[in-house]
Amino acid sequence: MDLQKRGERIAAVTAVFLISVGVLQIVLGQTISKSVALTANGIDCVGDGFISFIVFIGFRYVRRPADHKYHFGYYKFESVASVAAATVMVFLAVYIIWRSYLQVLDPHEVENVVLGASVAYIAAAGAIALGVYKYRNAKAMELGSARLEAFNTVKDGTASFLAATSLVISSMGYPIADAIAGFIISIILLFVGFTAMKEAGYILVDACDYKCIDYSAVIRKRLSKYEEIRDRKVSLRRTGPVYMGEIIIEVDGEMTIEHIDGLREKVRKDAVRVVPNLERLTISAVPFVEKDPDEEPDQ
Repeated sequence: MDLQKRGERIAAVTAVFLISVGVLQIVLGQTISKSVALTANGIDCVGDGFISFIVFIGFRYVRRPADHKYHFGYYKFESVASVAAATVMVFLAVYIIWRSYLQVLDPHEVENVVLGASVAYIAAAGAIALGVYKYRNAKAMELGSARLEAFNTVKDGTASFLAATSLVISSMGYPIADAIAGFIISIILLFVGFTAMKEAGYILVDACDYKCIDYSAVIRKRLSKYEEIRDRKVSLRRTGPVYMGEIIIEVDGEMTIEHIDGLREKVRKDAVRVVPNLERLTISAVPFVEKDPDEEPDQ
């Protein structure tokens, strides 16, 4: 089974697990335990389960080959899935902040602590185990949405552990701990959500992030070893799990086509060594022209 199919399967399993334990925690938090932290964590779990489902759909689209409508494939659907997932996280965070604020204004003791804490601890153990496994898989695939889901699942496990601990502390006569746990969970949600939006946004607008800039610089440096190349311009962009790019090399106008073809092949090999997941690369050779010293240099 390849990495993407494995990621698709684990995303589906995570969605079912998180939604199930999330609904259970909401029911317990609203009825038996009357805990804001448990309810908030249940909502967080359901939201994370929905995120895993979105990522599952994203995996399905990423695997589709290019066609007459999407000439460069469906890779950007993975970034769209990341934005959708992150947006859900932000809305959940705002709701949890509101519920925690109400708990601060009118704190009340938590009931049936053992039952609520047990469910939360079980959810924590399961989520952390799934998250660590998914992170290893996502790292190999270089999928932004998969990394987001992995971090989000680990975060969910941490939040579940925090919610369970707050239940225990609240039962000791400190009901404010329930609200504090809710605030902490919401802050984590906001941080992960906005970070994911920023990363996916770079991809959707074809911006070159820090890793892409580093790749471009390394390729430019490698090409400087060829005396035939008088100047060069390297442009890269990340699209989902792969990179696409364009390299323009300036050579002597009298160079033969055969020589240019051989040089282009060397450039292609150098670029692939730097960027292993470089799927599409266009290499153009143009005659070298002396530049005006006042003109801004190429990237």
